[in-house]
Amino acid sequence: LDIDGRAAGLLIAFGVFGVFWGGWAAVLPDVKVAVRGSDSAFGFALLGVGVGAVPAMAGMGRIYDRFEERTVAPLLTLFAVSTVLPGLTSSTNWLFVTLLGVGALSGMLDVAINAAATAWEGRTNRRLLSLVHASFSGSFLVASITVGLARRADTGHMVILVSIAAVVALAAPFNRFPRTEEDRKKTKGGFRFDPVFLMLGALCGLAFVIEGGLEAWSAVHLERTLNASPAVGGLGPGLFAAAMLCGRSAAHVLGDRLGDRRLLLTGSAIAAIGLAVCGLAPTVLSALSGFVITGLGVAVAAPTIFGVAGRATADTMRGSAIGTVTTVAYLGFLLGPPMVGWISGATALRMGFVFLAAIAVTLGALSAL
Repeated sequence: LDIDGRAAGLLIAFGVFGVFWGGWAAVLPDVKVAVRGSDSAFGFALLGVGVGAVPAMAGMGRIYDRFEERTVAPLLTLFAVSTVLPGLTSSTNWLFVTLLGVGALSGMLDVAINAAATAWEGRTNRRLLSLVHASFSGSFLVASITVGLARRADTGHMVILVSIAAVVALAAPFNRFPRTEEDRKKTKGGFRFDPVFLMLGALCGLAFVIEGGLEAWSAVHLERTLNASPAVGGLGPGLFAAAMLCGRSAAHVLGDRLGDRRLLLTGSAIAAIGLAVCGLAPTVLSALSGFVITGLGVAVAAPTIFGVAGRATADTMRGSAIGTVTTVAYLGFLLGPPMVGWISGATALRMGFVFLAAIAVTLGALSAL
């Protein structure tokens, strides 16, 4: 890979970010047992991540524009500490409180590493975002499998969370970059109500509706609609994550050749086809094929849109631009699963995936603009 030390550090940062979220998804059943909460109370506690993340993302642009890439290492350290706290709780109320902190630091780190990656692209005139997002997807997949095996071996959830925190903290030294003469003057950044960045955030939000909806409902679709076993049901989100890794790796190689617009159009079309296959699938195998096709297509959206946002603004305001796009886009993750649930409740789960296919078509049509 033709990358320097800063790009390598960001590759590691995105990787450990994926390690946490993949491990967290896999260890959630044990956390639920530890806090002794009902399904509804536990679900409410998990909202702490989103409640903490959205305002933190909106405010992170100002901080990044002032300190730039020097924000990444401290945030990695603070985020590592926060990831242990949910394991120390014994009630859903305290779990909600700790997840507020996890969500806030996760959101701030998300903005910082994406802004830093776009800054690297601006300096070098080379692509990086698809590659680092592929690192996130690959680490997410590996961590979820590894934690699943650890739980099977009766490893406690606190041991798992401490181990994950140690991995996250190890990325901090690789992202310690001093201020140089190339760094820009300090500015007053902040959330940017620029129509360009709001539109880019909305586009990315459509992609996140698809990602969140499919991750939340793929296993349910396999088991409830197609009568698959729980073991086969788990292949749904797993194969989707693997396809995201492949799609982002391919986008890194093909991005310059295709260009941003064509990349988004192609990815949206592929995702729409995959989702239609998921919704209409008569067999488990065809549904799994649909998940893979969807992952290959939707994978290119977020890194491409973040790259466009980074290149569409001055260096001194890059953090504010990425913060705006990330904040608006994150709403898609929050809305995707319940939207599929509402449509499925009113009709059938198959129609929920048809709805997501329509979202993919909309994403492609708006990308053409």
